[in-house]
Amino acid sequence: MRPINDVDVMNKEINIQEKTAVIIIGGGPIGLELSVALTRQGMANVVFEAAQVGDAFMRWPPYTHFFSTPEHVAIAGVPLHNLSQQGITGEEYLAYLRTVVELFDIDVRVYEPVTAVEKQPDGSFWVRTEKKGQTAVYQAQYVIFANGGMAAPRWLGIPGEELPHVTHYFPGPHPYFRTKLLIVGGKNSAAEAALRCWRGGAQVSLSYRRPWFDPDRIKPHMRDDLKDRIEREEILYYPATIPVEITPTHVVLASTEDGVSPNGHTTKVEADFVLLATGFVADMSLLARTGVQLENREYCSDAPVHNPETMETNVAGVFVAGTAVGGTQHRTRHFISTSHDDVIRIVRALTGQTPPQIGTIAARNNAVTWREVMAN
Repeated sequence: MRPINDVDVMNKEINIQEKTAVIIIGGGPIGLELSVALTRQGMANVVFEAAQVGDAFMRWPPYTHFFSTPEHVAIAGVPLHNLSQQGITGEEYLAYLRTVVELFDIDVRVYEPVTAVEKQPDGSFWVRTEKKGQTAVYQAQYVIFANGGMAAPRWLGIPGEELPHVTHYFPGPHPYFRTKLLIVGGKNSAAEAALRCWRGGAQVSLSYRRPWFDPDRIKPHMRDDLKDRIEREEILYYPATIPVEITPTHVVLASTEDGVSPNGHTTKVEADFVLLATGFVADMSLLARTGVQLENREYCSDAPVHNPETMETNVAGVFVAGTAVGGTQHRTRHFISTSHDDVIRIVRALTGQTPPQIGTIAARNNAVTWREVMAN
């Protein structure tokens, strides 16, 4: 794709569809919260979403509950209540996000992915999008990337990973009723899938590359439940193993002492289905093409370089918010609860004002950020 330039405009090849102060890339909770906060400060903005609002939650298995409590994932000061007063489901959260969009009439353009962001000599940005095969170009003074960090599964690159009975996305327990299911992974998603599928009537085996689970990576109630199931041999556990080959009938697991490298010992595990709960990777290619520098950190890779006080990247006028701040996270540090901070910092940087209401926790509404609350 060739870059847009002044010659294009002179030749009228490029027609600026619309001008606005801020373009937000990503229609997840933080992108929507940014839109509301900026609008409250009188700053025009448009949100572009490649799929549908809250797309990441559309890929959750049915009836999956948040580990965070409702007040931590509520946005824009709109309370999030449910009947149980416990963690809400993905379906409930999608309904909540739709409510927020309609309540504030957020200008969100769904199914219109951004394909290019180019800075112009006057400091503004031309943002190219595509929808139904049609290209459009918008102009903005600022661009905020809030496009998440779970663009694609983390592939293992082993033979058989592409077979039809293998998936990286958990569809819920019902497809595995009365079948043999091997789950690979050792964090919350793997533990939850193992427990739900076992209770849903599957014969569950679980492979993890370490001898036992990191207590900081599995919620306590699931960790204790899973420990009981494994000790009773209701769920078969293959510790310190990694899959090296998947066939239509079985999976070859290789023993490993360091969690990475096979040591020569292998085990064949029969499996009708294989769920690879091995995590997800971010797609930071659009940021890179925009000129944003990416770096590796202790807990993540391909994370955008930015000023933590303003969330502005090395490209003046380009900001980053939400889980996109962490690129591909190996240990989760950026999620909805911590990302309310990003909204506060960006709005302060762009308007000089503190958002009047972020989330539903009183401390945050008074511009005390999540990190400051946790520190006290």
